[in-house]
Amino acid sequence: MFFDELALSDEVLDALWDMHFDECTPVQEKTIPVILEGRDVISCAQTGTGKTAAYILPLLTNLAFDDHDPDKLNAIIMAPTRELAQQIDQQMEGFGYYVPFSSVAIYGGKDNGAWGTQVTGLQRGADIVIATPGRLLSQMNIYDVDFSGVKYFILDEADRMLDMGFYDDIMTIVRKLPKERQTIMFSATMPDNIRRMAKAIMTDPVEVQIAVSRPPESIKQMHAFVDEGEKPAKVLELLEGRDLKKVILFAGKKQKVKDLARTLRSLKIDARAMHSDLEQSERDQVMLDFKNGKVAVLVATDVVSRGIDVTDVPLVINYDVPHAPEDYVHRIGRTARAENSGEAMTLVSPDDVRYWKRIERFLTASESSTRSGKGYSGGSRHSSRNRGGHPHKSRGRGQGAHRSGSKPRSANN
Repeated sequence: MFFDELALSDEVLDALWDMHFDECTPVQEKTIPVILEGRDVISCAQTGTGKTAAYILPLLTNLAFDDHDPDKLNAIIMAPTRELAQQIDQQMEGFGYYVPFSSVAIYGGKDNGAWGTQVTGLQRGADIVIATPGRLLSQMNIYDVDFSGVKYFILDEADRMLDMGFYDDIMTIVRKLPKERQTIMFSATMPDNIRRMAKAIMTDPVEVQIAVSRPPESIKQMHAFVDEGEKPAKVLELLEGRDLKKVILFAGKKQKVKDLARTLRSLKIDARAMHSDLEQSERDQVMLDFKNGKVAVLVATDVVSRGIDVTDVPLVINYDVPHAPEDYVHRIGRTARAENSGEAMTLVSPDDVRYWKRIERFLTASESSTRSGKGYSGGSRHSSRNRGGHPHKSRGRGQGAHRSGSKPRSANN
């Protein structure tokens, strides 16, 4: 399906045209129409399938055509980490280029200027707030934030937020919101705690399931059975003789990440650790250095497995086997991005075998056709469906909807 076949606003379609996005990914095709209808939605889709656009595009369209108070907060998007909140904010800027809505990103850090900007955005009623739960709660505890105008509440990577212990924070925020609202939840997995939260905060949600896709063929997947004590030597063997640049080494525990980075540096390998104990400014600097090629090996917990887009990572090493196939896909998906190829090596100790067997069964059984590598984008606008020289021939939310400002017949009429 093509974006201009959906009931998106002309302004949103113009932004998609400028960004050279034409075709919907499966999650966008299945989710956008339901969100436009105003239904609550719970969508199970992995990172890289286009889920961010799947809620931003209909949100901007709904704001354009539905009644809302322009002087109050109208939408809240929750994200588990600062990095993901920043990425959502960046995509909001692109998709919302032609719409008159303001947004503010609320996340942690020691930048006093950022805190002031966040306060101003909340107090003056930015249309859209993109926030991590802890930071938004901090603002709520200090300032009287008016949530009475919120009509849209979106949780991105909900499973990860619960894994990070944000359930109570999310529920505290939910209790401040109007009961009459649209709630949208995206999650890479659908464990019982996600279903319980959905039952508590949603009304008759439509469930959209997008199968976790196999890693792209451009990733050469390898594994080796080794004893736990042999893993450090195996890592050195993998790194030996390589042009060391932008390798990611995943480990399951923060302490192991610290120890591995320290060991590699003692062997004159430029390695840095990335984990949740670091201050946000330190995490930002490590990622900047890694993206710029100043760090040879990034040793990381799963904090890096989602929401970080570095396009030229040639090798990912799983020092520990992730416990879920979805986490395996997220980890090795850090390589072979933007049409590049890459390699992924997983070290399997005797204690890891049961997890590896689970991943093997998934890789064997999975036949999903979900596209990989384009992130939220669709195909190029230079396709057989191109409608000539004009960006689109959209009918917006109904027959004849254009920029006149009148509200057309919408999908939920």
